[in-house]
Amino acid sequence: MEDVNTTSVTQFILLGFTVNKEFQIFIFVVIFVIYIVTIFTNIVIIAVIRSSTSLHKPMYLFIGTFSFLEIWYPTATVPKFLTDLLTGSKLISFTGCITQFYFHFSLGATESFLLVTMAFDRYVAICSPLRYTVIMTHRLCIQLALGCWVVGFVILVVTLIQISRLNFCGPKVINHYYCDFAPLLTLSCSETKSIELLVFILAIIVLLGCLLVVIVSYVCIIFTIIRISSDRGRRKTFSTCTSHLTVLAVFYGTAIFMFVKPTGRNSLQINKAVSVFPSIVTPLLNPIIYTLRNKEIKNTLRKGIDSVRELQKIYLF
Repeated sequence: MEDVNTTSVTQFILLGFTVNKEFQIFIFVVIFVIYIVTIFTNIVIIAVIRSSTSLHKPMYLFIGTFSFLEIWYPTATVPKFLTDLLTGSKLISFTGCITQFYFHFSLGATESFLLVTMAFDRYVAICSPLRYTVIMTHRLCIQLALGCWVVGFVILVVTLIQISRLNFCGPKVINHYYCDFAPLLTLSCSETKSIELLVFILAIIVLLGCLLVVIVSYVCIIFTIIRISSDRGRRKTFSTCTSHLTVLAVFYGTAIFMFVKPTGRNSLQINKAVSVFPSIVTPLLNPIIYTLRNKEIKNTLRKGIDSVRELQKIYLF
């Protein structure tokens, strides 16, 4: 009978946020609008970069790749969350839960590696400007971008296999709006210490390891900028890094807090609330940050809007 119980859980219930019906509708509308705007803005950035030959540079290739990633990162969790809010059915199959877990965290790891790659691009551009075009060839940029995706998805395979082999004997309520690691493991009646250790090691590598590389890169960048003689030159050089630094602060700030959060009975509730930011809000903020802080993208966007207006005038009159 005990063996039957350990294999009886084939579905989970995503608890989500326990609020009244009116506020649930409000949450649905807000998140739905944010999600649609996120998809649209990231598609616009990709289209702008691809359509303008002046933006066919390593930095913009990585920005375009980053925007493509920011389309899929919220898509791993938000559509299911919206469906649950709309229908009230919070069931998710075991396979669906494991799949959601894998894609969510693999895309998150890919984002971390991609931010490191973008930091390396800025390091070469500022610290070795004369060798920039020689080092950052189109082929190398493609290899780096693809490498981020491959490593990001491969690094979670062992964890995925281990979690899929766990026994779940009830209860089956996941205290989250998606299949997060910690609340999922609390439902398992198997030994989970080895998986927890593995995930901790991966978190150190993906988050703190990547952050260390980023810090070293920017220390070198700052020392190089300090040696520039003119104030205008220093400001102009540093301005090419401000967007990336802002995105780095948002990403690593929330990610590290979620993994190095205070323990206690309310830790899962805190984690659930904070996870809304990197999973839903940040994918919208990142394209806005890159657009508002980048003159070349803004100029290309203005030209595109002006072209559309001219076509409207032609067809209307």
